[in-house]
Amino acid sequence: MKSFNRVKLVLIVFILFFLILIYRLIDIQLISTESFSKLKVNLLQESVRQRTEEVVISDGRGSFIDRNGESLSIKEKPAVIAFPFIKDQPDLIRQASEILHIDENRLNDLLSDAKKPVVLEEKITDQSIKDINNLKAVGIYGVYMEEKINERLAMHALGVTNEDPGLLRAKYPDKKDLSIRTEVGTSGLERTFDEFLLPETETKLLYHVDGKGNPLFGMDVKYSAEANAFYPLKIQTTLNKKLQESLEAVLRDYQLTKGGAVLVDIENSSIAAMASKPDVNMSDQMTMQNLMLSPVYPGSVFKTVIAAAAIENGLDQPSKTYDCNLNLYGEQGDDKGRLSFEESFAESCNYTFTQLAEEMTTRNQDAIEDMAEKLTLTQNVGWEGTLYHQENFRQLYNEPKSMIWKDENDKRIKKAIDQTAIGQKDVKITPLQAANMMATIARGGEKEQIRLVEKINYKNNTTMYTFKEQKMPGKQLDRYTVQKMQKLLRQVVTSENGTGRRFQDLPYQVAGKSGTAETGLKNDQGKKLYHKWFAGYFPADQPKYALVVVHMDTTSEQAATNPVYYDYVKKVYEIENGQK
Repeated sequence: MKSFNRVKLVLIVFILFFLILIYRLIDIQLISTESFSKLKVNLLQESVRQRTEEVVISDGRGSFIDRNGESLSIKEKPAVIAFPFIKDQPDLIRQASEILHIDENRLNDLLSDAKKPVVLEEKITDQSIKDINNLKAVGIYGVYMEEKINERLAMHALGVTNEDPGLLRAKYPDKKDLSIRTEVGTSGLERTFDEFLLPETETKLLYHVDGKGNPLFGMDVKYSAEANAFYPLKIQTTLNKKLQESLEAVLRDYQLTKGGAVLVDIENSSIAAMASKPDVNMSDQMTMQNLMLSPVYPGSVFKTVIAAAAIENGLDQPSKTYDCNLNLYGEQGDDKGRLSFEESFAESCNYTFTQLAEEMTTRNQDAIEDMAEKLTLTQNVGWEGTLYHQENFRQLYNEPKSMIWKDENDKRIKKAIDQTAIGQKDVKITPLQAANMMATIARGGEKEQIRLVEKINYKNNTTMYTFKEQKMPGKQLDRYTVQKMQKLLRQVVTSENGTGRRFQDLPYQVAGKSGTAETGLKNDQGKKLYHKWFAGYFPADQPKYALVVVHMDTTSEQAATNPVYYDYVKKVYEIENGQK
């Protein structure tokens, strides 16, 4: 009896297992053919893929162009695609070798050893493509292949893509036709505009094969592409390719390893060039961070805020002088003598600005923060608005908040006020915010959001959407304060002892403010590390560009900030005047 029960139990288990197996097969073959597993795999597509040899000419993903329409993310290259089965057609091999100027035996060898279509790129010309296609032969084609530029310009700004099936299905649960191999944007503009960049379809040459890799009888090579004049889309950035190339070259020449620079077009309130260091390394997540959008200590660049607030509060008395032999706490430490308000700004006297900050906050605890708002330092500065169904769409991915005061109680503590006045303590702003502050002063106090993308264009270059210039909310600088600040920023360069005097002989007149922020860190030799800044605009008399350069975590001796700023302003002048 026990033996019978055991047999019965085994039989039940076997039947259950068999039923589960049958259900699984039914699920795979009939039910979940287009959406299998939690990753929603399209089994039909993957099955066809296994029986198909193909050459992808374009992955169908949208691309980026600069403000003048030049490509930033892809390049087209002429190529000839030869499928292995033409090795049995000697006449075709002979004709192709003559057109392509390739030895007939070499072409035969390439095809004999190939298990996949052979892509020929060496010495392929437009005429080669035309002549190959005039043969009208099955198995060899001239094409223009799109190739992603891996080490492309403005990597941090444009961002990167990766295969991430989980993120793909989470973001686009309704797009079941997307292969799990579809790349999605994971940083920069690739991420913020991912929905517009997703491929509609690939462009490819393909043919079906049998188990040995030979073409199935009666199956020709097919050109697979959607005849669509509108897709893929092109994201027209505000970047200027020549200015971007030049910026990256200057940073590379001076070996600025951490930090970067951002150039803002003042008139259009847009980013003309932006580069962050270190360079993107796909195997190191830390290098993905765009430091031009990262809040850091601004040092004396923040004195621009204190100076503007002092002017607005009537504390810029020309007859008053300050003992700049004292440090920020009023102790002996510096040796600059007695300086007026204007001289203190040009020579960056700490004591003057701590005294002004103390007096202002005694009258109004929010005086510094109120002026920081007028100078765009308390808000995100990137373009933000409604884009079709997306409310609060932001062009700049993950733009963080800045900080002036971490603790409201610090507004009543003398040392905290003093440290805040010189851009230390808890003050952190982004280089892009600093550039927008300079642009705001340069354009007369008008606050505007900064764009990195100007338009979304269809494939045929007609416009799908335009990102219009937008004002930033809140109070603005008054005209008197603006004029005084423009004068102060210019004197930083023109004064005999000004911290920006190195820029006096540039072809553009520069106005701006230097900054040195302590980081609390030291290098291996025990030397202090600083963030070294220069933030300004040019030409001073007719402002066109605001430029910020910051070298982070560097010693004073190794700082490349001023050399980069100097050389890049010269490069901009040369480009603007057609010299390069």
